[in-house]
Amino acid sequence: MPTAALPYLPWRKPAVESGPLRLTSRRLYILPTRSGLVFALLLFGLLLGAINYGVSLVYLFTFWFIGLAVVGMLHTHRNLSGLVLRASATAPVFAGETAGFKLRVENPSRLRRQRIGLRHALAWGAPGDLAASGETVLELPLPQAERGWKTPGRFAIHSAFPLGLFRCWSVLELDWGVLVYPRPAAESLPLPAPEADDDTGHTPPTRGEGQEFIGLRGYQPGDATRRIAWKASARGSGKLLTKQFAGGATQHLWLSWWQTPERDVEGRLSRLTRWVLDAHAAGLAYGLKLPGRAVSPQTGEIHLRQCLEALARHGQT
Repeated sequence: MPTAALPYLPWRKPAVESGPLRLTSRRLYILPTRSGLVFALLLFGLLLGAINYGVSLVYLFTFWFIGLAVVGMLHTHRNLSGLVLRASATAPVFAGETAGFKLRVENPSRLRRQRIGLRHALAWGAPGDLAASGETVLELPLPQAERGWKTPGRFAIHSAFPLGLFRCWSVLELDWGVLVYPRPAAESLPLPAPEADDDTGHTPPTRGEGQEFIGLRGYQPGDATRRIAWKASARGSGKLLTKQFAGGATQHLWLSWWQTPERDVEGRLSRLTRWVLDAHAAGLAYGLKLPGRAVSPQTGEIHLRQCLEALARHGQT
């Protein structure tokens, strides 16, 4: 993901780090904000007026405000100093959605920390507060346009508390990321017909070839049209019914790369993603076939995540 230059960031690119990080004074930077610069300009004007007219009261207020700004700068720096940072897992998203990168922030001291936020070239995170000896989770929302394993790159943790005259920050690049699934196809097409899965590679036998009719059941997406009981469906409530046969090869629903109507790579992956979601929603046992990889037919949430991960990482190392 591209990361443009951020305001208030040093010119040195930080190294990718993992594990708990402690914000020491060597990692923190501090500069005046726009409000701080305006405040400094006003103080300079007061100082010039005091020197020109020799008014002692103006001297008193000028140096009193200068002392207030210096104390505020120390409190701004202390608001970040000593915090311990840990990257948390980020839930997978689909391409086109926003991923919420979570950073766990611990406050080991007895001082309350306030108005601490995350900043990225593409987004700002909502600021949070930390109680004494407490912790919180800060979230950095970043839009994800492409599938695959994506990292946020450089970001900053910052604070301008308490006066807003100075901003203190630290630039980080953590060893974390998010898995982005392909964007599901917008148009929903019927699922492919089930294929034989008898460990021989033979095609499923037709009716009468070792199969015995055992009854009817409701139609499910993916059922072969030749097995639909049209007459029984017409005599009933209007719902489609499917003939069931016993014996012969076992059939499973395979979602194959070569069955998609699209011809480009991303289009095929989007279509397969839509089929995987539709088959899971219908409660079907389905498998996935990709060039160089196959996922055996199963059901359940774990199988769904396995298929979506295979689609997200297809063609990537």
